Amino acid sequence: MLAVWFSMLLPGNNPENTRPPRKFLGLFSRKERWRLSGRGWLAAVTLGLAAFFLLFTGIHPFLAVTDRVNADSLVMEGWVHLFAAKTAAAEFKSAGYNQILVTGEPVFGSGKYEKDSNTDAWVGADLLIRAGLPGEVLIRIPRRQVDQNRTFGSALELKKWIREHHKPVHAVNIVTEDAHARRTRLLFQAALGTDIQVGVIAAPNPDYDPRHWWRYSEGVREVVGETIAYLYAKFLFWTAQEEVET
Repeated sequence: MLAVWFSMLLPGNNPENTRPPRKFLGLFSRKERWRLSGRGWLAAVTLGLAAFFLLFTGIHPFLAVTDRVNADSLVMEGWVHLFAAKTAAAEFKSAGYNQILVTGEPVFGSGKYEKDSNTDAWVGADLLIRAGLPGEVLIRIPRRQVDQNRTFGSALELKKWIREHHKPVHAVNIVTEDAHARRTRLLFQAALGTDIQVGVIAAPNPDYDPRHWWRYSEGVREVVGETIAYLYAKFLFWTAQEEVET
């Protein structure tokens, strides 16, 4: 019994010594913690740089996606530039579509609707004619108001037109510009619903090399802006449910 008592007096055997030090009436205690070693920091920095490199080089292909579906109707966003209209014209001629639908709101900077000829639907149709398409295959679908999200508003107008004209449209391919493609597909699918399958065709922007987009001011504006816009559309954008259902 005496031996046990003496053994408890030894620092290594006293249960009190296994408790972390405490101060200020036991309100604070000190404990050991794990932290990164020099090798651990090196590994973490290496993994971080690798992830950043993959994101840096992979973000443009992610945004500028081309993913066609089996469709007989082609759609082009009317706000695009001539290079995208040429892509749409070539797609229409080569794939045997029945019609090409051009969507668009009042031209940027108008602030409000004035007349159909001052909408992107009309401007985009003129670009397609310049690109070699005959006017009779073009169907202009203007959105006669300015929405907070112009792409989504144009998609809602397309859905309204399909319903009003009783067109049996089950799938569409949409031509748009470059890094805007993934966001376009997301918003058109949200507006058109599950009854219409949505594919997308990204027209490459000739003003910069997509493999080295960070070397061009146009590429930086396009990729950075579309990355932010896509994240907003994906996670923060709430559709007007009553308008989608009508």
